[in-house]
Amino acid sequence: MEIGAITGHIDVAQVVLYAFWIFFAGLIFYLRREDRREGFPLENDITGKVEDIGLIWMGGVKRFALPEGGYAESPSYKRETRPLNAVPVAGFPGAPLSPSGNPMLAGVGPGSWAERKDIPDMTADGHPRIVPMRAAADFRVVEGDLDPRGMPVVAGDGSVAGTVSDVWVDIAEVLIRYLEVTVGTGETARTVLVPSGFADIRRGKVDVKSIYAAQFADVPAIKTPARITRLEEEQIMAYFGAGILYADKRRAESLL
Repeated sequence: MEIGAITGHIDVAQVVLYAFWIFFAGLIFYLRREDRREGFPLENDITGKVEDIGLIWMGGVKRFALPEGGYAESPSYKRETRPLNAVPVAGFPGAPLSPSGNPMLAGVGPGSWAERKDIPDMTADGHPRIVPMRAAADFRVVEGDLDPRGMPVVAGDGSVAGTVSDVWVDIAEVLIRYLEVTVGTGETARTVLVPSGFADIRRGKVDVKSIYAAQFADVPAIKTPARITRLEEEQIMAYFGAGILYADKRRAESLL
C-alpha cells in the first residue's frame, strides 16, 4: 500500500476530509440551535399560538446574571402582555399593522418600543450613566461648539415649541444624549427630553422636524427630574420615531 493508506480503499486524506464534513455539519447544527435563542419561540400572528419546536432544534434555557441583580433567561417563554394598539390590515400572518387611537403613542411601526426594565442605565462604578449637565460638574460644552441652552426649539411645522433648558450627557460615552426642553409657560409649563439624534443644533435655534409644536405636549415624561430609566428612554425615542411617519397624515402617503 502507498504511504498514508489505511486499507486498499481508505487513506488518511479521506478520513480527514470526512471528519471535517461531519464536524462542519455539527457546527452548523449547533449554531442554528443557539441562534434560536433570539426571536424564538415563534408565535402565530392570527391565533397567538406559540410554536413548540422541541429541544432537538433549540437548546435548553440558559440563565445570565445581570449587573443590577437577578437573571435573564434565553430563550424567554414570557409572552408580551401589553395591549396591541393596532389592527392588521388583512387576515394573513405578517399583515401590516394599522395603529389605533393616537398613532404617536400606539407603540407600533416606527413608534414601537421594547419593554426594557424601568431602571436607569448605570456606569461600571455604579452611577447613573445619563444625567443632566447641571448634575455633572465635570462636563461642559466644548469651547467653539454651539451651546444649545437657551435656544428656541423649532418644530416640524415651523412653530416654536419651547426653549432648551439643559443638556443631558452620557458620562460613560462622553456625548450628548438628550436636550431638556421647557414647553409651555406658567402652571402649564413642563420639561420634555428630545433625543439628540432628532435635534439639529444651528446658530440661534434647534430644529426638531420629526414632530410638530403641539405634539411636544404628549412627549412621554420621566418620573425623576434628574434621572431617566431604560424604559423611559425607549418610550421617548419611540415617540419621536413615530413622528417621522405619523406627525402629519401626509407623511404616511406615498411620494408619487
